[in-house]
Amino acid sequence: MPEADGVDEEEEMPLSMRLSIADTLTLGNATCGFMAVYFTTTGILIPHLTGSDDSAGMARHSAATAVILMLCAAVFDLFDGLVARKLRSSPMGAELDNLSDLISFGLAPAYFVLVYGMVADDAHQRVAALGAIVVLLAVVLRLARFSCVTLKDGMFQGMPSPFGALTVVSIVLLELPFVATLLAIIGTAWLMVSRVEYPKPRGRLAVAMLSWIVLSMGLLAAWAFDAPSGQLLLQTGCALQLVMGAVIPLFATARRVNNFRDNRREARAAQLP
Repeated sequence: MPEADGVDEEEEMPLSMRLSIADTLTLGNATCGFMAVYFTTTGILIPHLTGSDDSAGMARHSAATAVILMLCAAVFDLFDGLVARKLRSSPMGAELDNLSDLISFGLAPAYFVLVYGMVADDAHQRVAALGAIVVLLAVVLRLARFSCVTLKDGMFQGMPSPFGALTVVSIVLLELPFVATLLAIIGTAWLMVSRVEYPKPRGRLAVAMLSWIVLSMGLLAAWAFDAPSGQLLLQTGCALQLVMGAVIPLFATARRVNNFRDNRREARAAQLP
C-alpha cells in the first residue's frame, strides 16, 4: 500500500500556479485598492445619501483612509517589482501585476471621482461619471499597451498608473471649481496614454518616491484628524503632486528635443569630409 501522506510528483502544483513573494506583494496591492473603494462607499457615499449628521467628519476620515490605501497600494507596487528583480516572480506575475494595478490605480481613483461628482455641491454627477470613465479607460489602455510594447530599459511610456491615480485624487482633494477639476483629471488621463517618457523608480528615484508617499500619508493623517493647518498642508501636498505631474513631461520633452538636436549635429558632422 502506498503511504497516505506521500505526494506524487504529478500531483504537485504546477509552476505557473505557485505564488512567489513578489506575487504576494502584488495581491496586497489589489487588496488595498479594493479597500479604498470600500471606504469611499461606506464613509463618503452612504452617509451622503442617508443624510448622516456627522457626514462631514466621517467623509474627511474616510477620504483620507481611501487615499492612504491607494498610497499603500503604490508602495506594494514599488516593492513587488524590486523583489521580483532580486528574487523571482511566478510565470503569472506580470498578469497579477496588471490586474492589481487596474483595481488600485484604475477602479479606485475612477470611483473616487464618481463619488466626488455625487457629493460635491458644485459638481455635475453625469459629467463627473464621464470623467471617471475616462480615467478608468486610460488606465486600461495604458496597462494593455505596457504588456504589448517593448520600451528601452529604465523608462515608461506615458505617466505610470500609480502616479496618475495619485494625481487624480490630488486634483479632487484640492477642491477646485468643477470645470477646472474635470479638465485637470482629463489632462492626467491623457498623460497616462501619451508617449511622454517617465523614468522608472529605481535607486535614488525609488527612495525619493517612497519618501514622498510617506510624507503624503502624514499630510492626509493630519488633515483627517483636523490638526492645526491640516487643510493647508494637504492642499500644499496636492499642489506639489500636480506640479510634479506637469513638470516631468516638460523635462522629458526638453530632453527628447536635445537628443534630437545632438543626433542631427552628429549626422551632419559625419557627412563632412
